[in-house]
Amino acid sequence: MSARMLAPTGRAATGRPATAAAQRAGSANGTVLHIDWTACDGRGLCTELLPDLLRRDEWGYPIALGYGSDVPVPLALHAAASDAVALCPRLALTLRRPA
Repeated sequence: MSARMLAPTGRAATGRPATAAAQRAGSANGTVLHIDWTACDGRGLCTELLPDLLRRDEWGYPIALGYGSDVPVPLALHAAASDAVALCPRLALTLRRPA
């Protein structure tokens, strides 16, 4: 299944990633995408599904500038984040609500 068949990612018309301030403002529901670095092997599917949140480093691992393992998910990207969690081949992603 290709990423194009999944729900839209909410990418801005400019094609540029959202700024950290915009991500924080849009994550009113408090959901965060947690990346389990011990399970991830850098296949990059999550970066394809969430280009506004994640980039790939030189080894293929997802990175979110300004965040560590927990990346705030804007409401507009919640469906794409759910797809990324469901399709991660290493089960390295989870959606969480902070305590």
